[in-house]
Amino acid sequence: MSGLSTGTGRSRGQRGSTLSSTAGQIAQNGVFERFARAGFVMTGIVHLIIGYIAIRIALGGPGGTADQSGALAELASKPGGIVVMWIGVVAFVLMGLWRLAEAAFGSASKPDADSKKSEAFRRVKAVALAVIYFSFALSAFGFARGRGKSSSQQSAGTTGRLMQNTAGTIVLVIAGLIVIGVGGYHVYKGIGKKFLKDLEGNTGDLVRRLGMAGYIAKGLAVAAIGLLVILAVSQSEPDKAAGLDGALKTLGAQPYGLILLIVAGLGIITYGLYSFVMARYAKM
Repeated sequence: MSGLSTGTGRSRGQRGSTLSSTAGQIAQNGVFERFARAGFVMTGIVHLIIGYIAIRIALGGPGGTADQSGALAELASKPGGIVVMWIGVVAFVLMGLWRLAEAAFGSASKPDADSKKSEAFRRVKAVALAVIYFSFALSAFGFARGRGKSSSQQSAGTTGRLMQNTAGTIVLVIAGLIVIGVGGYHVYKGIGKKFLKDLEGNTGDLVRRLGMAGYIAKGLAVAAIGLLVILAVSQSEPDKAAGLDGALKTLGAQPYGLILLIVAGLGIITYGLYSFVMARYAKM
């Protein structure tokens, strides 16, 4: 029996090694990796524009939508913007596929987690990130074709439809709590410098500061989105669930809102700058 058990253990270990090798071959393909890393660059650009729009609103400049769709709309309107949108579509799709490969085969660049629970969490996180990148790709595809839509309006519309029945309301509350949890995880990752595990090579103080400030700011913004979803449900006002744009504009409406909105915008810009670091140093 002990011999059989040992053989089974080796077989499982060999399968795990083979799957990890498969993930490595996918992620480390030269063309695939370049476009996937371009996804980090696109993510950085989007966050820079979102932060800029937030600060512009705070200072009383031209309005805009301080979220993913607003950033893509501004980018698409610039000379050469449509070409950038198509590059973004490819980059975001490949980023999503990379995360799906991680979810299916495990990470090629990181050792297996110490426990099954940790490994399951890592793979679920990879699936969630894949969904996010595919949604970015879909949004960029819409703007590339000249048919982009406001994500804040879509969010409010979806919330309104779900609030029409009890099951939908429960789903919204659960979704809001999950989003708050995701925001909290970003804050935890920033404060604890856990993001350094995602990078290869030596990192300096500047990278650590960018990562800490960026993750904390992004986490607080994400948590605010989840909170607004729950408030929208509790007050039966679906328009309050307007995503990041709604969260930032709600923040701006508070006492000292101008200062808070500028700080939030700078924080999101910092996360954008850190995304450029990820484009260069992220483990793949």
